[in-house]
Amino acid sequence: MNLHDPDREDATIYKVVVNHEEQYSIWPEHKELPLGWNEVGKSGPKPECLSYIKDVWTDMRPLSLRKQMEEAAKRPTPEPPPTRADGSSQSQGDDLVNSLLRGEHPITASLRPAMTARILKDRIDSGYVHLKFTATRGGTELGIRLDQEAIDLSQADFENQTGTVHLEGLLTLNFVRVRCLADLDLHTLTGKGRLALA
Repeated sequence: MNLHDPDREDATIYKVVVNHEEQYSIWPEHKELPLGWNEVGKSGPKPECLSYIKDVWTDMRPLSLRKQMEEAAKRPTPEPPPTRADGSSQSQGDDLVNSLLRGEHPITASLRPAMTARILKDRIDSGYVHLKFTATRGGTELGIRLDQEAIDLSQADFENQTGTVHLEGLLTLNFVRVRCLADLDLHTLTGKGRLALA
């Protein structure tokens, strides 16, 4: 049985480093820092550095996520739609939801600053895309939080802007929780989409 403890014999002096998302780590003092990491001014044996990180890194969420959640918390909760005499909800958007729940509809990827497959890939990697249902009055743009286990990129060549992608994700439209299913052609960044009750 090997009772060898690598930490106990580790004589390396480490420095505590932090990245732009305020995530902490340790790095051997004698090595050049990797790109995107900065020293915080603390160095020492591994256990000492790890103990320091435990004390200072009290919120494990990346900085960008913390800011996003703070902004979301500041936004007022929308008022629920008024109810009809029969107790069901009444909203001008009822027709929109019901319409998009029926059959497939023409869609286009809504991308900024440019309509390219590369930017679509970046949005997919971030887990959030905007799709526009173009046949509704004025066009209806929906923000969809992607279900990474349901999307299919196996037919996509983003570099050459060819092939297709299948996207799925959840959103709330006019107080109704729905799943959006969409198939896009990477050459035109258009395709067909539909909604289903989540």
